[in-house]
Amino acid sequence: MHYFTLTRLLPLALLAVSAHTAATKYTPPSQRGVPGSTSVSMPNVTTDARMIADTAGVVDQKSGVGLSVPPNQPVANTSVTAVDGQVLANGTSTTAGSMSSRAVERVGKRGGYSQVFAGTGMRNTDRDASVDGTAYLTYTLVSNATYDVDACFAFCDRVPGCVFVNLYYEFNNPLLDFVFTERSNLKCAAYGDVHYAIEKTNFGGQQLEAPPAPQVYIQHSSGWAVSAVEIAVAHVPDGYELVFGPTDGANNAPGYMGFAFIDKYDVSACAALCNARDPDEMGGACQYFNIWRALVDGIPTTYTCAFYYLVADESTAVNYGQGNLRVTWSCGYKRTSFALDGGFESYACNGTNFCFAASSATWIGSSPYGGSLDASIFHYAPYARSGSSVGLLGSASGVDTLSGTLSPQAALKTVAGKKYVVTFFANTLYAGCEAEKEACMEVVWNGSPVRRVELECRDWTYYQTVVVASGKDMLALRGGSAPAWIFIDDVRVFKL
Repeated sequence: MHYFTLTRLLPLALLAVSAHTAATKYTPPSQRGVPGSTSVSMPNVTTDARMIADTAGVVDQKSGVGLSVPPNQPVANTSVTAVDGQVLANGTSTTAGSMSSRAVERVGKRGGYSQVFAGTGMRNTDRDASVDGTAYLTYTLVSNATYDVDACFAFCDRVPGCVFVNLYYEFNNPLLDFVFTERSNLKCAAYGDVHYAIEKTNFGGQQLEAPPAPQVYIQHSSGWAVSAVEIAVAHVPDGYELVFGPTDGANNAPGYMGFAFIDKYDVSACAALCNARDPDEMGGACQYFNIWRALVDGIPTTYTCAFYYLVADESTAVNYGQGNLRVTWSCGYKRTSFALDGGFESYACNGTNFCFAASSATWIGSSPYGGSLDASIFHYAPYARSGSSVGLLGSASGVDTLSGTLSPQAALKTVAGKKYVVTFFANTLYAGCEAEKEACMEVVWNGSPVRRVELECRDWTYYQTVVVASGKDMLALRGGSAPAWIFIDDVRVFKL
């Protein structure tokens, strides 16, 4: 049996009284106090369509088959050719993350091939040129016993993303005649975009052997496109959802973060770039991208990835081009958050604009033994960063100084072994800087703290931490100690 004397109880009572006094010097959130800041007013930053168009006018993404490159090379990873108006120099283009040729999937269906342009013939005096165009993939050599278009089509069918081939003879290249095992000079070049006769600009003229050896020349260069080329909207990058497309309008939307040009139409490449984009100071992580193809004077020129921290939709896809630039193949994709209702918006009042509770349909607020509402959810727009609801750490009524925990009602539908980023915004201005200076919290993953954040006294501030999933993971945000209250909003868990 345990006995408590007055001497032992007195210090505990004094501690409880002092904690209560410290917290109740301020109007607690439960009594609709005036917050130290208001909901965030996002800057009105919309898509810089002019910069994108100007950059498209100077970038050069055209390429074709090199004279000394062996046939049947794997398709190169997608590369970035410009970022936020700065064109990357040749040889310094940056490969975006783990992108590969498998991501270049945009052929909806194949109904055979149609001729786009014909060659000039095979007479001794006939001369022609091969294509230098965007989205070059790879090439093969087919038998030159005949002008074997069918073998070229079969090659395109095997190359991921191929929708167009340029078939031509290349003469006076000793590598074709004596080195490469095919012993053929009939080249079949595969592209991820359709090209036209005006793009036949490689006429040869290279001197590969010392004079008097003749120079390289091209004959009978024809172009063939997959019939009924379509954007495969069924291809959605891992961790994303299709919002709209394809259309001929690009987004002109708020929350714009910048853009990148890539060297082929590669949805997964845009997704990787969005994932890797530095967060915006006010808006946080990239949550949405718009990919589209730019035609300049009708010629494929570049492929744009425009990034946003706010999710857009087709209603703002109203940029159809400027001057000689036309938008085509525009699709919008948003990142999937594995933390459902990260803005706490499922919690609302019945007939009033102010209410609070320990839990909602999607979140649980829990208090340690002896605590009261040390984690809670409020419906009150002045407390929220966005929308009308928000989470709170620290006793809502200010009756104790214990830390509370907010966690989703259900385990996250994560995949074991994959990396995710936990993002959220926190505000610690409610009680003023003197009271809030010690505010701190932890991000807890499957019961273990993975990051401690010394919040101090700040308006809405973005935080993120990377975690590795075990599958069906449990997330928790733990902290607060009244009067160092911590408001939490816009919690997201994105796959990397």
